[in-house]
Amino acid sequence: MHTKQVVSLARRIDPRAPVLALGVLAVALAAAPAHAQPRTRADRAAADSSAADSAGARPRGAQALQGVRVTVTRDAARSPLELPFAWSRATIEDRPALRRSGVGDLLLGVPGVQVQDRANPSQDPRIAVRGFGARSAFGVRGVRVLRDGIPLTLPDGQTPLDWLDLESVGRVDVIRGTAAALYGNAAGGVLDFRSRAPAASPFAIDARVWDGGGLQRGSVLASGSRRDTTGVVQGGGWLGSVTRTTGDGPRQWSHLDATSAFVRTLATVAGTRLEVQGTRYDTPRAENTGALTAAELARDPRLPDSLNITRRSRKAVQQSQLSLLAARGDGANTLNASLFVGTRTLDNPLPFAIVAIDRHVAGGSLHGAFRTTRWPWPVRLGGGVDAQRQVDDRLNFENCAALASTAPATTLCPRPGTERGTIRLNQQERVGGLGGYVRAEVEAPHRLFASAALRYDRVNFAVRDRFITATNLNDSGERVLSAVSPMLGMSWRARPLVSVYANVSTAFETPTITELTNQDNGAAGLNALLEPQRTRTAEVGVQGMFWSRLRADVALFRATVLDELVPFDVPNQPGRRAFRNAGRTSRQGVETNLNTSTSVFDIGVAHTWSRFAFDTYRVGAANYDGKVIPGIPAHLLQAYVTARRAGWFATIDGTASSRVSADDASTVFAAGYAAWNVRAGYTAPRVGRVRLEPTLGIENMFDRRYAGSVVINATRARYFEPGLPRRLTFVMRIQAE
Repeated sequence: MHTKQVVSLARRIDPRAPVLALGVLAVALAAAPAHAQPRTRADRAAADSSAADSAGARPRGAQALQGVRVTVTRDAARSPLELPFAWSRATIEDRPALRRSGVGDLLLGVPGVQVQDRANPSQDPRIAVRGFGARSAFGVRGVRVLRDGIPLTLPDGQTPLDWLDLESVGRVDVIRGTAAALYGNAAGGVLDFRSRAPAASPFAIDARVWDGGGLQRGSVLASGSRRDTTGVVQGGGWLGSVTRTTGDGPRQWSHLDATSAFVRTLATVAGTRLEVQGTRYDTPRAENTGALTAAELARDPRLPDSLNITRRSRKAVQQSQLSLLAARGDGANTLNASLFVGTRTLDNPLPFAIVAIDRHVAGGSLHGAFRTTRWPWPVRLGGGVDAQRQVDDRLNFENCAALASTAPATTLCPRPGTERGTIRLNQQERVGGLGGYVRAEVEAPHRLFASAALRYDRVNFAVRDRFITATNLNDSGERVLSAVSPMLGMSWRARPLVSVYANVSTAFETPTITELTNQDNGAAGLNALLEPQRTRTAEVGVQGMFWSRLRADVALFRATVLDELVPFDVPNQPGRRAFRNAGRTSRQGVETNLNTSTSVFDIGVAHTWSRFAFDTYRVGAANYDGKVIPGIPAHLLQAYVTARRAGWFATIDGTASSRVSADDASTVFAAGYAAWNVRAGYTAPRVGRVRLEPTLGIENMFDRRYAGSVVINATRARYFEPGLPRRLTFVMRIQAE
């Protein structure tokens, strides 16, 4: 099927059809008898299934859903069918031939989630959950990101993802909606990356070599466990991963040289589960290939932004983090605590300046929950507190890379041939975040779960100006942004494996410290006019298992956003972004996900329909009322089919997107596209203790030229970041124990 045919089919889908289907399904469930087992018996069955999963069994059909237990509510592990919001899990180990080359691989097929691979090693992929995050210029914005419950998101709401070691990730839990009542600032959605469990044997190795598109990657993951159940220290395990990625990349000026290491150790000491994690990431060079004009994209998507080469735009990063996690209790009563400290250094030449940052972060959390049956109806109570601190020492220099060594010296570039010119900015930026929440849930008769949560957040921004002269006055300052975020929800477990839910929730998103200090007039200090955006969302949905095999998830939502943060490129300063507030925007959408598994096939399809628009938004004389919010397609369709037989496997997956606006005025659009990938491989029988698994793949099989993402409100007409051209990939996996 051609690209235009796929996109045309997506456009013809009536957005009212899922709404009608959801209503019919809910009525049918209400009218039909629910032959549910007693709750305690169902819980025992779920626990038994979870134990089977831990032992390595691959659940099929109804048992796969029944055995799932989640903690994304910051509560004790429980069935997702009792949660009053849209939730998804991307289980990575069950997907053969997964390259793990980017976050998009891990989140394929999750409705409501859009991952834009920017084909740029200097820029993180852009992740949007129901449109939150689509405006990000760098890193992840508007979406709360965690690893094993430890926040990767900084207190100002920004998340650098380059240091996330994908080889050691086992699954991703996703809240597809506003969750500030539980997670605080920038929780338009939540992604919790969960680490792979250590091998059940005392020692095992899982190594992978990957080659494709001008990049080569090698990784070695070793792990082991012991099963001692006596003494003060009971059980335990460890896991270590080292990954090396290098190559010139799929485009010109896209060289990448990166090394990451991740270590975790686990043990139970006197009934308390303890875990220590350590991460080290080192990238001496990641080139910034930049965005293209429409003409350049049509001519050759491998082209770079020539100005990025002239100014040698790139980044060098080093990051380290150490985390300690502790958990106590089982069943419905839990207490969890965590502490973490980290550092990050960044050297980032950009066309308009050279940015150097020395960052220190620290934080911790304490939260717990318990369930009581003392009242007529069982009640769950929970609460907690989160604290984070970020200190950035920032220096901005003039970029003199374009000045030849033989050129005469200037005031801005006093040493020709030296990349760094005079200092433009020298300041310390401090961000502190403190938030606390309480949550209560009542388990009413007829399998009804009613819950409420309330959270207060306070984010303090401070700038200490260190570059003060007679012509450059002191721009030091401080701003405090705070919010109270409530949430109400209800879930009805209409059948043992089917639930209907509804919620009203909120989100609170501050500008990041970079957005507050990047003012369009070039001034230092904090932008006193830029306000946080606030969101109110109403959502209903159905999720569950039907006919023992079909997993279905349908969600409808409507959100209103006040003071939405909108990016724009500063005129005559290429690559420099500033932000402003739109008055009011509205978002509504329908998310549908269907998947099934048999002994041979895994099949899944996810469709997201979105209608996001500016209600009131004016910039000077320009009126953008009624225009679509840029960066978000109206239709996004993803599908995959995997077949297995006698050790052989093959998978094909595809993504189809309708066109995307690239500016607030809706005058520039990236065309719709459909891209398909195919992979096939063989899991060989063990020879002694070693097993090989070679895999061949073709990405963008039909070599479509398309913009995988857009730079919103870009200058110089450079709106388009090309999707990857067709490339052949090879993966060799070696397992030994």
